[in-house]
Amino acid sequence: MKPKIFIDGEHGTTGLQIRTRLGSRDDLDILSIPEAERRNKSLREDMLKAADIAILCLPDDASKEAVTLLEGTNSTRIIDTSTAHRVHADWAYGFAELTAGQRDKIAGARLVANPGCYPTGAIGLIRPLVEAGLLPADYPVSVNAVSGYTGGGKQMIAQMEDAANPEHIAAPHFLYGLTLAHKHVPEMQAHGLLARRPIFSPSVGRFAQGMIVQVPLHLSDLNGAPLLRDLHDALVAHYAGQSVVEVVPLADSAAVARVDPTALNDTDRMRLYVFGTEGKGQANLVAVLDNLGKGASGAAVQNMDLMLGRAA
Repeated sequence: MKPKIFIDGEHGTTGLQIRTRLGSRDDLDILSIPEAERRNKSLREDMLKAADIAILCLPDDASKEAVTLLEGTNSTRIIDTSTAHRVHADWAYGFAELTAGQRDKIAGARLVANPGCYPTGAIGLIRPLVEAGLLPADYPVSVNAVSGYTGGGKQMIAQMEDAANPEHIAAPHFLYGLTLAHKHVPEMQAHGLLARRPIFSPSVGRFAQGMIVQVPLHLSDLNGAPLLRDLHDALVAHYAGQSVVEVVPLADSAAVARVDPTALNDTDRMRLYVFGTEGKGQANLVAVLDNLGKGASGAAVQNMDLMLGRAA
């Protein structure tokens, strides 16, 4: 019998991407409701309870409500793509490459919180260095990032693409999160194993998909004053044996003149670089990913497959 999958919010940006990824699969039974009925609470509740796995592609409050609709039943497993449960102790964090044993934790979980796009890049760079003992937990981490505008959902897509929209954004690039209180910061701190709140400076560019996340470091302030190759070796060791996250060889990184945020668009992979000049005491760690791929829908499908016991 095919597992039943319900995407609650399938008509939004992330939901549509997940639906597209699952559209060609004949090993799943996809439950669906018409867009006109997307706010029909009773119908949504029926679908949620009928599903083996429900993937929530909703705003935070709506995701919390969906979870409450399933209270009292343990039959439906949940993947939540919102921010609502990413640092909740009862939810498995859905970054399969996070640490040893994380795949198994996701596979056995009833509740899985899908990571955010920015945190996927930031934590993907930070966590291996903390675990390796190179990056002190109290290091003053800064994360600078630029994303394609699809990360802002339907409203921002309309603002960027429709010149007739009263809220049209004409700028080619803009900085936001200026209060340093972006909702992804707790997630970066908790799953990056950081004792200090990182400074996170996000921005949006006039391109639909793609993302660059940067973590600059002063090597003399790290444990043992490591060299660039030490950071690189730690990343390589952390991601050994899996294919989703690629660590670019140091020699190849040294030959890179520029980094394209769209390089991995329409894939579910992430690419990590260690940039700098050996002997200068500084490094810039860089992650490239598709904000709609490994940063959202791709991760959700990966988590779903793990929960179903499929290779992921």
